[in-house]
Amino acid sequence: MNRRNILRLATGGVILAATAGAASQFQVFGVPDTAIAAWRDVPGITDIRRFVLAHALLAPNPHNMQPWIADLATPDAITLRLDPARLLPATDPFGRQILMGAGAFLELLAMAAAARGHKADISLFPDGTPGERLDARPFAHIRLLPAPSLAPDPLFAAIYTRRTDRSTYDPARPPNAEELTRLAAASAGLPVCFGTSGPEAPARTEAIRSITRAAWKTELTTDPAIMESFYVLRIGSREIDQHRDGIAITSPMLVALTKTGLFDRSVPPAPDSQATTSQIADFDRITAATPAYLWLVTEGNTRPLQIDAGRADARINVAGVLAGLVMHPNQQALQEYPQVASHHHAIHTLLDAPAPSFTVQMLARLGRLPPGTAIANPALRRGLAALIA
Repeated sequence: MNRRNILRLATGGVILAATAGAASQFQVFGVPDTAIAAWRDVPGITDIRRFVLAHALLAPNPHNMQPWIADLATPDAITLRLDPARLLPATDPFGRQILMGAGAFLELLAMAAAARGHKADISLFPDGTPGERLDARPFAHIRLLPAPSLAPDPLFAAIYTRRTDRSTYDPARPPNAEELTRLAAASAGLPVCFGTSGPEAPARTEAIRSITRAAWKTELTTDPAIMESFYVLRIGSREIDQHRDGIAITSPMLVALTKTGLFDRSVPPAPDSQATTSQIADFDRITAATPAYLWLVTEGNTRPLQIDAGRADARINVAGVLAGLVMHPNQQALQEYPQVASHHHAIHTLLDAPAPSFTVQMLARLGRLPPGTAIANPALRRGLAALIA
């Protein structure tokens, strides 16, 4: 096997598995405890601002970029900005998904504040709303106001056990009506429309599967899109601990190739390689076993609506933990780069949310793990010190 074929095998067979959500199959060494320490409880933090930030940083966010910067220069206040170096210009050119992650951050922050008897008074975009592209202006300014009569959010208890689970779900045990009602109730009060599709609507569910498969194949075979994942690969314990973000890879083969200089992360896998096609087949397999999907739609697509959609998504995620359900975003068809335009149109049409009047902000697999299956490992987190400017 020549060097080019080795590289194709490594980048396609291992890396694409990670970006497809199958990385757990290869993480035989685990990750350093320091890279996931943020997921442990932090009762010893007495500063209310640091307490809420330590919980907010557990929010789901695209590509695990963790793009938040917290400015604590003003006493009793927090100003939040986005790190321009942690955006996703190829797959998220307008920053919609990044702002959803920012909304999830704010929602967990508000939950943590209530747990300490405070109300988070949040002002969005205090220095002006960004236009077509995100910029370095703050996305939120927060004051934490004592509110001893404010009841803690019951969802707060689940934020440490929230996971994005990319494994195979149990197709024979779809979510039931009561569980779906609990998920929908979690986003009540936010300007989003919650929808689901499962065995009760087999034609629509299969159509969603078809669109997500096609969109995933497009991302795998579009060089700028797949390279955006390659740039944030963290291969081996040393890189994982150094960065504590992105996509963790602990495959012995890939670690060895990296150490010997045989893996060039600037080279995308060939679209027609066996490694790439095998990863398409792997995604098809987990998709075929997906019993249900959920989605969030907003009327319009303003920056505040993107934040609100992220807040709703965070609440639904933690509500899912309490309901015994697992979720996995399938965002490829919702992205706005040119190569996925047909998939974007197809999913909006299928879900009765024609753009531009409506925007599907989130689409996710929904189900349960097969009996005896362990929950997914927590995602890497950079920790509180890295968050504060």
